[in-house]
Amino acid sequence: MTAPKPRLSFWQIWNMSFGFMGIQFGFALQNANTSRIFSTLGANADEIPILWVAAPLTGLLVQPVIGYLSDRTWHPRWGRRRPFFFIGAVLASLALIAMPNSSSLWMAGLMLWVMDASINISMEPFRAFVGDMLPDDQNTSGFAMQSFFIGIGAIVASSLPAILTWWGVPNTASAGLVPDSVKWSYYLGAIAFFGCVLYTVLKTSEYPPHEHHEPTGILAGIRESFSGIFQMPEIMKQLAWVQFFTWFGLFCMWIYTTAAITGHVFGATDTSSDAYNRGANFVGIAFAVYNGVSAVFSLFLPFLAKNLGRTRTHLVCLVTGGLGLASLWFATGPVWVLVAMGGVGIAWASILSMPYALLASSLPAHRMGYFMGVFNFFIVIPQVCASLGLAPLMGGLGLTPMQVVVFGGLFLILAGLLTLRIRDEIH
Repeated sequence: MTAPKPRLSFWQIWNMSFGFMGIQFGFALQNANTSRIFSTLGANADEIPILWVAAPLTGLLVQPVIGYLSDRTWHPRWGRRRPFFFIGAVLASLALIAMPNSSSLWMAGLMLWVMDASINISMEPFRAFVGDMLPDDQNTSGFAMQSFFIGIGAIVASSLPAILTWWGVPNTASAGLVPDSVKWSYYLGAIAFFGCVLYTVLKTSEYPPHEHHEPTGILAGIRESFSGIFQMPEIMKQLAWVQFFTWFGLFCMWIYTTAAITGHVFGATDTSSDAYNRGANFVGIAFAVYNGVSAVFSLFLPFLAKNLGRTRTHLVCLVTGGLGLASLWFATGPVWVLVAMGGVGIAWASILSMPYALLASSLPAHRMGYFMGVFNFFIVIPQVCASLGLAPLMGGLGLTPMQVVVFGGLFLILAGLLTLRIRDEIH
Protein backbone atom coordinates (compact mmCIF):
# COMPACT_ATOMS: atom_id res chain seq x y z
CA MET A 1 0.00 0.00 0.00
CA THR A 2 1.44 3.37 -1.00
CA ALA A 3 1.60 6.35 1.33
CA PRO A 4 -0.99 9.10 0.71
CA LYS A 5 0.22 12.00 -1.40
CA PRO A 6 0.79 15.24 0.52
CA ARG A 7 -1.46 18.19 -0.26
CA LEU A 8 0.29 20.84 -2.33
CA SER A 9 0.13 24.57 -1.78
CA PHE A 10 -1.48 27.02 -4.19
CA TRP A 11 1.93 28.10 -5.52
CA GLN A 12 3.10 24.53 -6.01
CA ILE A 13 0.00 23.83 -8.12
CA TRP A 14 0.64 27.15 -9.92
CA ASN A 15 4.20 26.15 -10.82
CA MET A 16 3.26 22.68 -12.07
CA SER A 17 0.50 24.13 -14.25
CA PHE A 18 2.27 27.22 -15.61
CA GLY A 19 3.76 25.39 -18.60
CA PHE A 20 0.25 24.71 -19.90
CA MET A 21 -0.03 28.42 -20.70
CA GLY A 22 2.78 28.00 -23.22
CA ILE A 23 1.25 24.86 -24.68
CA GLN A 24 -1.96 26.76 -25.21
CA PHE A 25 -0.10 29.44 -27.16
CA GLY A 26 0.56 26.71 -29.69
CA PHE A 27 -2.95 25.29 -29.73
CA ALA A 28 -4.67 28.69 -29.75
CA LEU A 29 -2.62 29.91 -32.71
CA GLN A 30 -3.34 26.63 -34.48
CA ASN A 31 -7.09 26.72 -33.79
CA ALA A 32 -7.59 30.38 -34.69
CA ASN A 33 -5.31 30.61 -37.74
CA THR A 34 -4.86 27.23 -39.45
CA SER A 35 -8.02 27.54 -41.57
CA ARG A 36 -6.96 31.11 -42.40
CA ILE A 37 -3.54 29.90 -43.57
CA PHE A 38 -5.08 27.07 -45.61
CA SER A 39 -7.56 29.48 -47.24
CA THR A 40 -4.79 31.99 -47.96
CA LEU A 41 -2.81 29.25 -49.71
CA GLY A 42 -5.79 28.45 -51.95
CA ALA A 43 -7.89 25.82 -50.14
CA ASN A 44 -11.64 25.81 -50.79
CA ALA A 45 -14.08 25.58 -47.85
CA ASP A 46 -14.89 21.90 -48.50
CA GLU A 47 -11.15 21.01 -48.66
CA ILE A 48 -10.26 22.45 -45.26
CA PRO A 49 -11.57 19.54 -43.12
CA ILE A 50 -9.34 17.05 -44.95
CA LEU A 51 -6.31 19.28 -44.40
CA TRP A 52 -7.15 19.47 -40.69
CA VAL A 53 -7.06 15.66 -40.32
CA ALA A 54 -3.36 15.91 -39.50
CA ALA A 55 -4.08 17.32 -36.04
CA PRO A 56 -6.27 14.53 -34.63
CA LEU A 57 -4.33 11.74 -36.33
CA THR A 58 -1.09 12.85 -34.72
CA GLY A 59 -2.82 12.98 -31.35
CA LEU A 60 -4.21 9.50 -31.89
CA LEU A 61 -0.73 8.12 -32.49
CA VAL A 62 1.41 10.28 -30.23
CA GLN A 63 -0.45 10.75 -26.96
CA PRO A 64 -0.97 7.12 -25.88
CA VAL A 65 2.61 6.20 -26.81
CA ILE A 66 4.05 9.21 -24.97
CA GLY A 67 1.91 8.32 -21.95
CA TYR A 68 3.14 4.73 -22.06
CA LEU A 69 6.79 5.80 -22.36
CA SER A 70 6.58 8.50 -19.69
CA ASP A 71 5.15 5.95 -17.23
CA ARG A 72 8.34 3.97 -17.81
CA THR A 73 10.80 6.85 -17.65
CA TRP A 74 12.67 7.96 -14.56
CA HIS A 75 15.67 10.25 -14.15
CA PRO A 76 16.90 11.22 -10.65
CA ARG A 77 17.12 14.91 -11.63
CA TRP A 78 14.46 15.37 -14.32
CA GLY A 79 11.78 12.86 -13.26
CA ARG A 80 9.53 11.06 -15.71
CA ARG A 81 7.14 13.66 -17.18
CA ARG A 82 9.40 16.72 -17.38
CA PRO A 83 11.80 15.34 -20.04
CA PHE A 84 8.79 15.04 -22.36
CA PHE A 85 7.64 18.57 -21.47
CA PHE A 86 11.02 19.92 -22.57
CA ILE A 87 11.50 17.86 -25.75
CA GLY A 88 7.99 18.69 -26.96
CA ALA A 89 8.55 22.39 -26.26
CA VAL A 90 11.72 22.53 -28.36
CA LEU A 91 10.11 20.76 -31.33
CA ALA A 92 6.83 22.69 -31.12
CA SER A 93 8.60 26.05 -30.96
CA LEU A 94 10.51 25.25 -34.15
CA ALA A 95 7.30 24.11 -35.87
CA LEU A 96 5.50 27.31 -34.87
CA ILE A 97 8.22 29.34 -36.58
CA ALA A 98 7.97 27.24 -39.75
CA MET A 99 4.16 26.99 -40.09
CA PRO A 100 3.31 30.55 -41.29
CA ASN A 101 6.20 30.42 -43.76
CA SER A 102 4.60 27.55 -45.69
CA SER A 103 4.68 28.24 -49.40
CA SER A 104 2.07 25.67 -50.47
CA LEU A 105 -0.91 23.74 -49.15
CA TRP A 106 1.00 20.46 -48.90
CA MET A 107 3.74 22.16 -46.90
CA ALA A 108 1.20 23.76 -44.52
CA GLY A 109 -0.49 20.38 -44.07
CA LEU A 110 2.86 18.75 -43.32
CA MET A 111 3.79 21.44 -40.80
CA LEU A 112 0.43 20.95 -39.06
CA TRP A 113 1.39 17.28 -38.58
CA VAL A 114 4.77 18.23 -37.12
CA MET A 115 3.42 21.03 -34.94
CA ASP A 116 0.55 18.99 -33.52
CA ALA A 117 2.75 15.97 -32.81
CA SER A 118 5.25 18.18 -30.99
CA ILE A 119 2.57 19.91 -28.91
CA ASN A 120 1.14 16.53 -27.94
CA ILE A 121 4.56 15.33 -26.71
CA SER A 122 4.44 18.12 -24.12
CA MET A 123 0.72 18.12 -23.41
CA GLU A 124 -0.08 14.48 -22.61
CA PRO A 125 2.36 14.16 -19.68
CA PHE A 126 0.96 17.40 -18.21
CA ARG A 127 -2.40 15.65 -17.72
CA ALA A 128 -0.73 12.71 -16.00
CA PHE A 129 1.42 15.12 -13.95
CA VAL A 130 -1.66 16.26 -11.98
CA GLY A 131 -2.62 12.68 -11.19
CA ASP A 132 0.98 11.92 -10.17
CA MET A 133 1.40 14.83 -7.80
CA LEU A 134 -1.98 15.58 -6.23
CA PRO A 135 -4.22 13.61 -3.85
CA ASP A 136 -7.70 12.76 -5.16
CA ASP A 137 -9.42 15.64 -3.39
CA GLN A 138 -7.10 18.17 -5.10
CA ASN A 139 -7.47 16.77 -8.64
CA THR A 140 -10.28 19.17 -9.52
CA SER A 141 -8.20 22.12 -8.29
CA GLY A 142 -5.18 20.93 -10.28
CA PHE A 143 -7.06 20.56 -13.55
CA ALA A 144 -8.93 23.83 -12.91
CA MET A 145 -5.56 25.58 -12.55
CA GLN A 146 -4.53 24.09 -15.90
CA SER A 147 -7.77 25.46 -17.37
CA PHE A 148 -6.95 28.89 -15.96
CA PHE A 149 -3.54 28.96 -17.63
CA ILE A 150 -4.96 27.53 -20.85
CA GLY A 151 -7.42 30.41 -20.89
CA ILE A 152 -4.78 33.06 -20.21
CA GLY A 153 -2.46 31.68 -22.89
CA ALA A 154 -5.25 31.46 -25.41
CA ILE A 155 -6.48 35.00 -24.74
CA VAL A 156 -3.10 36.43 -25.66
CA ALA A 157 -2.33 34.02 -28.50
CA SER A 158 -5.74 34.33 -30.18
CA SER A 159 -5.56 38.13 -30.00
CA LEU A 160 -2.00 38.46 -31.31
CA PRO A 161 -2.85 39.07 -35.00
CA ALA A 162 -5.30 41.84 -34.03
CA ILE A 163 -2.88 43.34 -31.49
CA LEU A 164 -0.02 43.35 -33.98
CA THR A 165 -2.29 44.89 -36.63
CA TRP A 166 -3.17 47.66 -34.18
CA TRP A 167 0.57 48.21 -33.66
CA GLY A 168 1.03 48.69 -37.39
CA VAL A 169 2.14 45.23 -38.56
CA PRO A 170 0.62 44.57 -42.03
CA ASN A 171 -2.54 42.45 -41.87
CA THR A 172 -2.86 41.79 -45.60
CA ALA A 173 -0.51 40.31 -48.16
CA SER A 174 -0.46 39.39 -51.81
CA ALA A 175 -2.59 36.43 -52.85
CA GLY A 176 -1.03 33.19 -51.62
CA LEU A 177 1.08 34.82 -48.90
CA VAL A 178 0.44 34.78 -45.13
CA PRO A 179 0.20 38.30 -43.63
CA ASP A 180 3.02 39.49 -41.37
CA SER A 181 0.56 39.89 -38.46
CA VAL A 182 0.03 36.12 -38.50
CA LYS A 183 3.72 35.31 -39.00
CA TRP A 184 4.87 37.39 -36.04
CA SER A 185 2.09 35.94 -33.90
CA TYR A 186 3.56 32.50 -34.48
CA TYR A 187 7.09 33.70 -33.74
CA LEU A 188 5.98 35.21 -30.41
CA GLY A 189 4.00 32.05 -29.69
CA ALA A 190 7.13 29.95 -30.14
CA ILE A 191 9.00 32.05 -27.56
CA ALA A 192 6.09 31.85 -25.08
CA PHE A 193 5.69 28.08 -25.55
CA PHE A 194 9.32 27.35 -24.78
CA GLY A 195 9.61 29.83 -21.91
CA CYS A 196 6.50 28.73 -20.03
CA VAL A 197 7.29 25.02 -20.29
CA LEU A 198 10.89 25.63 -19.22
CA TYR A 199 9.57 27.44 -16.10
CA THR A 200 7.59 24.36 -15.03
CA VAL A 201 10.51 22.04 -15.79
CA LEU A 202 12.84 24.09 -13.58
CA LYS A 203 10.41 24.98 -10.77
CA THR A 204 8.88 21.57 -10.05
CA SER A 205 10.06 18.16 -8.89
CA GLU A 206 8.45 14.73 -9.08
CA TYR A 207 7.89 11.87 -6.68
CA PRO A 208 9.88 8.72 -7.52
CA PRO A 209 7.53 6.04 -8.87
CA HIS A 210 6.65 3.25 -6.42
CA GLU A 211 6.86 0.78 -9.29
CA HIS A 212 9.56 1.18 -11.92
CA HIS A 213 8.92 -0.14 -15.41
CA GLU A 214 11.78 -0.51 -17.85
CA PRO A 215 11.17 1.08 -21.25
CA THR A 216 10.14 -1.48 -23.83
CA GLY A 217 10.18 0.64 -26.97
CA ILE A 218 7.81 2.62 -29.15
CA LEU A 219 6.33 -0.41 -30.94
CA ALA A 220 5.44 -2.00 -27.62
CA GLY A 221 3.91 1.29 -26.57
CA ILE A 222 1.74 1.42 -29.70
CA ARG A 223 0.64 -2.19 -29.25
CA GLU A 224 -0.22 -1.85 -25.58
CA SER A 225 -1.80 1.59 -25.99
CA PHE A 226 -4.34 0.41 -28.54
CA SER A 227 -5.10 -2.71 -26.49
CA GLY A 228 -5.88 -0.34 -23.62
CA ILE A 229 -9.31 0.30 -25.14
CA PHE A 230 -10.27 -3.16 -23.85
CA GLN A 231 -8.92 -2.49 -20.33
CA MET A 232 -10.67 0.80 -19.62
CA PRO A 233 -12.08 1.53 -16.17
CA GLU A 234 -15.87 1.78 -16.13
CA ILE A 235 -15.93 5.55 -15.72
CA MET A 236 -13.74 5.93 -18.83
CA LYS A 237 -16.32 3.98 -20.82
CA GLN A 238 -19.05 6.28 -19.52
CA LEU A 239 -17.02 9.37 -20.39
CA ALA A 240 -16.16 8.10 -23.88
CA TRP A 241 -19.47 9.11 -25.48
CA VAL A 242 -19.46 12.47 -23.73
CA GLN A 243 -15.98 13.14 -25.10
CA PHE A 244 -16.88 11.97 -28.59
CA PHE A 245 -19.74 14.42 -29.11
CA THR A 246 -17.94 17.21 -27.22
CA TRP A 247 -14.90 17.14 -29.45
CA PHE A 248 -16.86 16.58 -32.66
CA GLY A 249 -18.70 19.79 -31.84
CA LEU A 250 -15.52 21.66 -30.99
CA PHE A 251 -13.88 20.59 -34.24
CA CYS A 252 -16.86 21.93 -36.21
CA MET A 253 -16.21 25.26 -34.48
CA TRP A 254 -12.44 25.32 -34.97
CA ILE A 255 -12.57 24.39 -38.65
CA TYR A 256 -15.38 26.65 -39.77
CA THR A 257 -15.67 29.66 -37.45
CA THR A 258 -13.35 31.75 -39.65
CA ALA A 259 -15.37 31.06 -42.80
CA ALA A 260 -18.66 31.39 -40.92
CA ILE A 261 -17.90 34.75 -39.30
CA THR A 262 -16.11 36.35 -42.24
CA GLY A 263 -18.98 35.37 -44.56
CA HIS A 264 -22.04 35.62 -42.26
CA VAL A 265 -21.08 38.72 -40.24
CA PHE A 266 -18.49 40.55 -42.38
CA GLY A 267 -19.85 39.55 -45.81
CA ALA A 268 -16.40 38.68 -47.19
CA THR A 269 -15.02 35.60 -48.97
CA ASP A 270 -11.96 37.01 -50.80
CA THR A 271 -9.01 35.99 -48.58
CA SER A 272 -6.84 38.88 -49.82
CA SER A 273 -9.48 41.55 -49.06
CA ASP A 274 -9.35 43.91 -46.11
CA ALA A 275 -12.86 42.89 -44.96
CA TYR A 276 -11.92 39.19 -44.86
CA ASN A 277 -8.73 39.80 -42.90
CA ARG A 278 -10.52 42.13 -40.46
CA GLY A 279 -13.08 39.37 -39.98
CA ALA A 280 -10.36 36.77 -39.52
CA ASN A 281 -8.69 38.97 -36.89
CA PHE A 282 -12.06 39.30 -35.17
CA VAL A 283 -12.33 35.51 -35.00
CA GLY A 284 -9.08 35.62 -33.02
CA ILE A 285 -10.70 38.16 -30.67
CA ALA A 286 -13.79 35.95 -30.34
CA PHE A 287 -11.58 32.98 -29.49
CA ALA A 288 -9.76 35.17 -26.96
CA VAL A 289 -13.12 36.00 -25.36
CA TYR A 290 -14.14 32.38 -24.92
CA ASN A 291 -10.74 31.58 -23.49
CA GLY A 292 -10.90 34.59 -21.20
CA VAL A 293 -14.28 33.54 -19.89
CA SER A 294 -12.86 30.04 -19.49
CA ALA A 295 -9.90 31.31 -17.46
CA VAL A 296 -12.13 33.23 -15.05
CA PHE A 297 -14.84 30.59 -14.84
CA SER A 298 -12.29 27.85 -14.12
CA LEU A 299 -11.59 29.52 -10.77
CA PHE A 300 -15.18 28.77 -9.72
CA LEU A 301 -15.25 25.17 -10.95
CA PRO A 302 -13.98 23.58 -7.70
CA PHE A 303 -16.74 25.40 -5.78
CA LEU A 304 -19.43 24.37 -8.28
CA ALA A 305 -18.19 20.78 -8.36
CA LYS A 306 -18.27 20.60 -4.58
CA ASN A 307 -21.88 21.83 -4.45
CA LEU A 308 -23.42 20.43 -7.65
CA GLY A 309 -21.21 17.39 -8.15
CA ARG A 310 -18.72 17.05 -10.98
CA THR A 311 -21.08 15.42 -13.48
CA ARG A 312 -23.89 17.96 -13.03
CA THR A 313 -21.38 20.79 -13.27
CA HIS A 314 -20.14 19.38 -16.57
CA LEU A 315 -23.72 18.97 -17.82
CA VAL A 316 -24.60 22.62 -17.14
CA CYS A 317 -21.38 23.90 -18.71
CA LEU A 318 -21.69 21.84 -21.91
CA VAL A 319 -25.31 22.84 -22.49
CA THR A 320 -24.42 26.51 -21.92
CA GLY A 321 -21.62 26.27 -24.49
CA GLY A 322 -23.80 24.43 -26.98
CA LEU A 323 -26.54 27.05 -26.78
CA GLY A 324 -23.95 29.80 -27.25
CA LEU A 325 -22.43 28.19 -30.32
CA ALA A 326 -25.81 27.39 -31.90
CA SER A 327 -26.97 30.97 -31.35
CA LEU A 328 -24.38 32.22 -33.84
CA TRP A 329 -26.96 31.40 -36.52
CA PHE A 330 -28.85 34.51 -35.35
CA ALA A 331 -25.77 36.75 -35.03
CA THR A 332 -26.35 40.18 -36.53
CA GLY A 333 -23.06 41.77 -35.52
CA PRO A 334 -19.79 41.35 -33.62
CA VAL A 335 -21.31 41.92 -30.16
CA TRP A 336 -23.62 38.93 -30.55
CA VAL A 337 -20.67 36.78 -31.58
CA LEU A 338 -18.71 37.77 -28.47
CA VAL A 339 -21.64 37.02 -26.13
CA ALA A 340 -22.17 33.64 -27.80
CA MET A 341 -18.50 32.78 -27.47
CA GLY A 342 -18.69 33.64 -23.78
CA GLY A 343 -21.06 30.68 -23.44
CA VAL A 344 -18.53 28.51 -25.25
CA GLY A 345 -15.92 29.67 -22.72
CA ILE A 346 -17.98 28.29 -19.84
CA ALA A 347 -18.09 24.91 -21.58
CA TRP A 348 -14.38 25.06 -22.44
CA ALA A 349 -13.39 25.56 -18.79
CA SER A 350 -15.23 22.38 -17.84
CA ILE A 351 -14.06 20.40 -20.88
CA LEU A 352 -10.45 21.03 -19.91
CA SER A 353 -10.86 19.93 -16.30
CA MET A 354 -13.94 17.91 -15.30
CA PRO A 355 -13.41 14.79 -17.47
CA TYR A 356 -9.79 14.54 -16.30
CA ALA A 357 -10.69 15.11 -12.65
CA LEU A 358 -13.34 12.38 -12.91
CA LEU A 359 -10.87 10.04 -14.57
CA ALA A 360 -7.75 10.66 -12.48
CA SER A 361 -9.51 9.59 -9.30
CA SER A 362 -10.14 6.12 -10.75
CA LEU A 363 -6.77 5.35 -12.40
CA PRO A 364 -3.89 3.28 -10.97
CA ALA A 365 -0.94 5.58 -10.23
CA HIS A 366 1.64 3.50 -12.12
CA ARG A 367 -0.44 3.65 -15.34
CA MET A 368 -1.66 7.24 -15.11
CA GLY A 369 0.11 8.42 -18.28
CA TYR A 370 -0.88 5.31 -20.19
CA PHE A 371 -4.61 5.61 -19.48
CA MET A 372 -4.59 9.38 -20.00
CA GLY A 373 -3.15 8.65 -23.44
CA VAL A 374 -5.80 6.02 -24.14
CA PHE A 375 -8.46 8.49 -23.01
CA ASN A 376 -7.20 10.80 -25.74
CA PHE A 377 -8.65 8.37 -28.31
CA PHE A 378 -12.08 9.78 -27.49
CA ILE A 379 -10.84 13.27 -28.27
CA VAL A 380 -9.08 12.55 -31.55
CA ILE A 381 -11.40 9.91 -33.07
CA PRO A 382 -14.32 12.38 -33.30
CA GLN A 383 -11.96 14.93 -34.82
CA VAL A 384 -10.85 12.42 -37.45
CA CYS A 385 -14.52 11.66 -38.16
CA ALA A 386 -15.20 15.39 -38.53
CA SER A 387 -12.18 15.91 -40.79
CA LEU A 388 -13.13 13.06 -43.10
CA GLY A 389 -16.92 13.40 -42.93
CA LEU A 390 -17.70 17.10 -42.98
CA ALA A 391 -16.50 17.76 -46.54
CA PRO A 392 -18.76 15.15 -48.22
CA LEU A 393 -21.58 16.11 -45.82
CA MET A 394 -21.29 19.75 -46.84
CA GLY A 395 -21.21 18.81 -50.51
CA GLY A 396 -24.11 16.37 -50.25
CA LEU A 397 -26.40 18.54 -48.16
CA GLY A 398 -25.18 21.91 -49.36
CA LEU A 399 -24.38 23.10 -45.84
CA THR A 400 -22.79 26.47 -45.27
CA PRO A 401 -19.90 26.97 -42.82
CA MET A 402 -22.28 28.68 -40.37
CA GLN A 403 -24.66 25.72 -40.43
CA VAL A 404 -21.77 23.38 -39.58
CA VAL A 405 -20.87 25.61 -36.62
CA VAL A 406 -24.49 25.47 -35.41
CA PHE A 407 -24.44 21.67 -35.64
CA GLY A 408 -21.33 21.79 -33.48
CA GLY A 409 -23.37 23.54 -30.80
CA LEU A 410 -26.06 20.84 -30.95
CA PHE A 411 -23.37 18.17 -30.47
CA LEU A 412 -22.18 19.95 -27.31
CA ILE A 413 -25.73 19.88 -25.94
CA LEU A 414 -25.99 16.16 -26.69
CA ALA A 415 -22.67 15.56 -24.93
CA GLY A 416 -24.01 17.41 -21.89
CA LEU A 417 -27.07 15.18 -21.72
CA LEU A 418 -24.87 12.09 -21.90
CA THR A 419 -23.14 13.09 -18.65
CA LEU A 420 -26.28 11.86 -16.89
CA ARG A 421 -24.97 8.32 -17.49
CA ILE A 422 -21.77 8.91 -15.49
CA ARG A 423 -21.51 7.63 -11.91
CA ASP A 424 -19.06 9.72 -9.90
CA GLU A 425 -17.95 8.31 -6.55
CA ILE A 426 -16.26 11.53 -5.39
CA HIS A 427 -18.02 14.92 -5.24
